[in-house]
Amino acid sequence: MPSASRSVTPTTSVIEDVVDKYADDIVALRRDLHAHPELSWAETRTSDAVVTALEAAGWTTTRPDGGGVLAEIGHEGPLVALRADLDALPVDDLISDPWRSTVPGVAHACGHDVHTAGLVGAGLALAEVAARGLLLGRVRLLFQPAEEVMPGGALHLISAGALEEVSHVFGLHCDPSLDVGRIGLREGPLTGAADALTVRLIGKGGHTSRPHLTEDLTFALGKVITELPAILSRRLDPRAGVSVVWGMVRAGSAHNVIPHGGVVAGTVRMLDAVAWADAEHLIRQLITSIVAPYSVTAEVTYQRGVPPVVNHAVSTRLLGIALENVLGQQGHVTTTQSLGGEDFGWYLDSVPGAMARLGTRTPGGPTYDLHQGNLRIDEAATCIASRVLAEAAVTALSAG
Repeated sequence: MPSASRSVTPTTSVIEDVVDKYADDIVALRRDLHAHPELSWAETRTSDAVVTALEAAGWTTTRPDGGGVLAEIGHEGPLVALRADLDALPVDDLISDPWRSTVPGVAHACGHDVHTAGLVGAGLALAEVAARGLLLGRVRLLFQPAEEVMPGGALHLISAGALEEVSHVFGLHCDPSLDVGRIGLREGPLTGAADALTVRLIGKGGHTSRPHLTEDLTFALGKVITELPAILSRRLDPRAGVSVVWGMVRAGSAHNVIPHGGVVAGTVRMLDAVAWADAEHLIRQLITSIVAPYSVTAEVTYQRGVPPVVNHAVSTRLLGIALENVLGQQGHVTTTQSLGGEDFGWYLDSVPGAMARLGTRTPGGPTYDLHQGNLRIDEAATCIASRVLAEAAVTALSAG
């Protein structure tokens, strides 16, 4: 997308030319991954495709035990990392394109097929940059498993050495509310912390005509559902943006039977890392207090998930320069912090880095939502991701 405001360097031109040359292959890879989605920790075929494409281009690849792919190019100098996630979601694919999922109940409904193909495309471009002697350091590609499960596969790759010697790490995430050709970026917090909460209640059941002889577990479960979010809003700083949302409730099997067990499960999200540190202890305490009048027993499973993604100032500036070199100033738009969880935050707990939101909506077209089976992606976004990620790497290396 040419623009008078773009800064076109020789390296930028190489990246653009290579991505244009392989555009059909990059899109074909995205379609193939979409048609053959794999769930968290089972991304074997996807990893095979990544390794095949990158090794043919001259990258050295390794496959850590447990999943994922690390790829590296360059022999000396500073090291920059680029990350994509590999896994799909357990939802039905509702699109009608020829590349719709061939796996029942599994679909790329969060755009990870775009992330993966886009990073492979960046790898093809960076291989050519290196071949021409224009790569001022080293680049490592992180193809991460299991972003969709808590606490996320980022910790797995970090333990495998993915961030050793890394000076900056960059990533993109599909945003179906942004038009293709636009990328949303902000310094500081980009996403929220996200935890998983399950509350299982156990008590004496009985007939609904005699609730006084039971522990009325269903009523107690309803109290947990409504009162926990309400009390939290008074016990934590409202600026933390704490949100408890239930996704599953299960109790009983007949209209006139008070059950002896029930369960409710959901997520706990917040904008603030300080509140995240305190949330689990407070929530456990509150649940005990809420159910105490009903004499039921509460079993609480609280799984700490992912911290907020907090973009580093210098890394954000470098990523902003890179995306403007690709898209011009009009392609660089501001964005807001969301409550969505993203385990890219674990990387940023260890090294400086930044994540941006990749516009995937066709201009004038409908706005879809992530984690829905009807998600449609404007495929031009895939090659834009390739160019921006490759440009981010060379921009950061050029900055030293």
